Amino acid sequence: MTWRAAALLAAGALTLPAWPAPFVGVAVMTGAVLLLLAMDLALAAPLRALAVERDGERAVRLGGTATVTLHLRNTSGRTLRAQVRDAWVPSAGARPDVPPARVVDVAPGEVVALPSRLTPTRRGDRPAVALTVRSLGPLGLAFRQRTGRPATPPWTLRVLPRFDSRRHLPEKLSRLRVIDGTQVGRGRGAGTEFDTLREYVPGDDVRSIDWRASARRAEVMVRTWRPERDRRLVCVLDTGRTSAVRLGEEPRLDTSIDAALLLTALAARAGDRVDVLAVDSAPRASVTGAERPAQWPRLAHALAPLQPALVETDFRLIAGELLRRHRPRSLVVFLTALEPGALGEGLLPVLPRLAARHRVLVAAAQDPVLATLTTEPPGRPEDAYAAAAAWRTFAERDRLTSALARHNVLVVDTPAPRLAPTLADTYLRLKSTGQL
Repeated sequence: MTWRAAALLAAGALTLPAWPAPFVGVAVMTGAVLLLLAMDLALAAPLRALAVERDGERAVRLGGTATVTLHLRNTSGRTLRAQVRDAWVPSAGARPDVPPARVVDVAPGEVVALPSRLTPTRRGDRPAVALTVRSLGPLGLAFRQRTGRPATPPWTLRVLPRFDSRRHLPEKLSRLRVIDGTQVGRGRGAGTEFDTLREYVPGDDVRSIDWRASARRAEVMVRTWRPERDRRLVCVLDTGRTSAVRLGEEPRLDTSIDAALLLTALAARAGDRVDVLAVDSAPRASVTGAERPAQWPRLAHALAPLQPALVETDFRLIAGELLRRHRPRSLVVFLTALEPGALGEGLLPVLPRLAARHRVLVAAAQDPVLATLTTEPPGRPEDAYAAAAAWRTFAERDRLTSALARHNVLVVDTPAPRLAPTLADTYLRLKSTGQL
């Protein structure tokens, strides 16, 4: 029963004193209203004759807007007057072009498109939850309603990582071209792979002179070098409990994903082979061959649904996977938290085996709360205890960094907004000095 039927009953109740016999008036009024409701319900278009389809975008980057359209096809012989509510999860940010309170008319055999614009607020998969269709009668007194039926194909919008560090990519590629020797510039890395021979010019390193070629050409020739290509890079994302800590507006895992995307894009342009592994107590995602341009979108899709797991990361499992899958020497980058409990008890025991075969780098984003506690003067007595705890945390991180350095492990420990560019700079420095 709609609000119109309720208003009709209320209006009838006001006329009861005019009837000579109130009971007769109630019976007549109720019968008339029920008759109108039955007629209106009978004339409403049946929902079993309604066909529903969807089309639109399947993926969107976080912060962008996607459009998914709902198509209603009326296969009955009556005009469908319907109210439609297409419900999504709240984080999908769905905004229908047609409000649910508005009545949509669909003539027999026609199709009506109802688009919805989605602006997600979280990374991952954002599914459609339920579709509710209410078929109204011609008088608007009664309706037929079904939720979840008529059946509609399931639709999930995949929200890809934001990739804010993309803005650093042109500058890093420019430095890569200088290192690679395709762009003339000072500070060109010596590299370890022979490139070409050219004539000596003042300022060249005399150690690069090729005396045999100089004797054949009767002029001084020098060798030029370029950084190694086809190196191997393994990026390990820690999705355990420490990745759930919020660094500002997002969890640490999102910061790690952003850094992994920038590093992968840069290494792909450098001609290196890149594998990405996401692990906590079990492998969560694995992408091999991300250095090929066609594989980079696959990497973004594979990392998009990752969520932090409130479990301890099994570094023994990670070490076993790396030693089993990656036999040639590789640069292994751990994107994790520089926490003494997690790394001291998990990574340090297996580090000797891992560092003996691979070059290991640990990249961690600092918690801005710790920096605030150690820089701002305490305003209350209890703030002094919080500041002391922050200083103790930094001291433990320094001891852990020293322990990692004894195993020849590089450590990148920087605030979250600077993690991606700093990690890229470290990769370029290793490449320019031939340490990959």
